[in-house]
Amino acid sequence: MRKWLFFAPLAIFLGVSVFLFTGLFSDPWTRDSALLNRPLPAFDLPDLMQPEQRWNRELLTGEPFLLSVWGVWCPTCKAQLGFMTELKEQGVKVVGLYYPLPVDPAFGDHFSLGQLQRDVQRELAYFGNPYQFNILDENRRLSLDLGVSGSPETFLVDANGKIRMHHVGDINPRVWRQKFEPAFEQLQQVGLAYQGAQP
Repeated sequence: MRKWLFFAPLAIFLGVSVFLFTGLFSDPWTRDSALLNRPLPAFDLPDLMQPEQRWNRELLTGEPFLLSVWGVWCPTCKAQLGFMTELKEQGVKVVGLYYPLPVDPAFGDHFSLGQLQRDVQRELAYFGNPYQFNILDENRRLSLDLGVSGSPETFLVDANGKIRMHHVGDINPRVWRQKFEPAFEQLQQVGLAYQGAQP
């Protein structure tokens, strides 16, 4: 019994050291979503620029796409717009999920759709516009259902509306080439088969 007590601090030290050492080589931007290989959560949200247009999960099926969570207040989101616009020009469908900053009426804050639309138009005109359209998630309900913790975050969704990949951080040439491109090309082939099977 006394021998065990003698070696206990050493065992604890080794355990903590291994945990910290593995953390040095982990990628802080890589986080598996609990929704991988599951359908997008159900939602019914307005288009940011045309609020009379409503979007839901069923309207997004038929081809693979990137669901990009972003906001004009986010510098990293702006930094990725140029490259993502290049992806759009190459035939990659990108749907924006606008992630607004919270407002607090107690401090005089209020949500202004008109001001937000002007801010978005200005930023996309300057940095590039990769989006086919933007879904406005004013109350962050869909973002919460997706497990989003901030922006930018990107989900790769297949033609059936299932989430196949989740990335925290910007989409740049290296991330696209190493992480997204092979999976997206494969899903495109499956998507073409899906379209051909529709009545």
